Amino acid sequence: FWDTMTGALPSFPIFPDDRIREFLHELSAATVLTMGVPGFFSPRLLPPTMAFPGTPDALSYYDSTPLKATLDGLIDWDLLNDGPVRLSVGAVDVESGNFSYFDTTEMRIDARHIMASGALPPGLPAVEIDGRLWWDGGLVSNTPLTHVLEHQQGELLAFQIDLFPAATERPRTIMDVMAREKEIRFSSRTRQVSDLMMRDRKDRELARRVLAKLPPEMRDDPDVVALAARTNADPVNLVHLIHRANAWEGGSRDFEFSARTMREHWNAGMKAVAETMANAQLIAQNIETGKSAAFDLTQPITPRPI
Repeated sequence: FWDTMTGALPSFPIFPDDRIREFLHELSAATVLTMGVPGFFSPRLLPPTMAFPGTPDALSYYDSTPLKATLDGLIDWDLLNDGPVRLSVGAVDVESGNFSYFDTTEMRIDARHIMASGALPPGLPAVEIDGRLWWDGGLVSNTPLTHVLEHQQGELLAFQIDLFPAATERPRTIMDVMAREKEIRFSSRTRQVSDLMMRDRKDRELARRVLAKLPPEMRDDPDVVALAARTNADPVNLVHLIHRANAWEGGSRDFEFSARTMREHWNAGMKAVAETMANAQLIAQNIETGKSAAFDLTQPITPRPI
């Protein structure tokens, strides 16, 4: 998929200089902004403000119709829906504002559901499914952790990929400001949801330990029984893999689709996974004790306080 998305932008050897890299980064982003991405989206003929209200041209800057053909050509939908791997993607109903997950255990997923989960306005248009319009679920929540934990069965080791860091250095230029604004916007809800869900698991563990200390004559008390039912939860170990952006990646990083940047991000991901594997014993020890914990593997690896 990403080889297709990045194939239209030129790639050539450059000197390893941050200023040159930043210039090419912004040039690639400007090309995407004006020309679109073949097989993904294309600019509309007229600006939305000049289009007739209610028409597709009036509701987004780009047309994402090419993406459907790309997805249909790359994905075996029968395997996706009937195979052993469960897929859940989130989207928000444009009219009601309600957030929902499209889940292969509950429905047949096709290209529309994938497109809806990434239809971020005002750039990309809402996607209609069964008479309802859907936007990118990231408008409400940028992590599926809540959905995963609500359907948890047994002990869980979860890996959460954060493409935008929650913490970084103080901005020094307007490009830094633009980049930092997006980092906060996309990462804050992710970290907040993760912290709340993991704190809930920790509270349940504490409640179970307290209940175990009650005398036998109190075990059948209705309030104790009700509390015990609410504390039933298997342990969770959450591993964060956080992408730390390069100095030259500015506010346009979310729509810069050059092959050079893609491969640099792949290499950064492989490095993060290698660091994870090198410290897997620490996580394994925590799993063996039956405790819940969160780990940030992009820093010295210790369980993050919950």
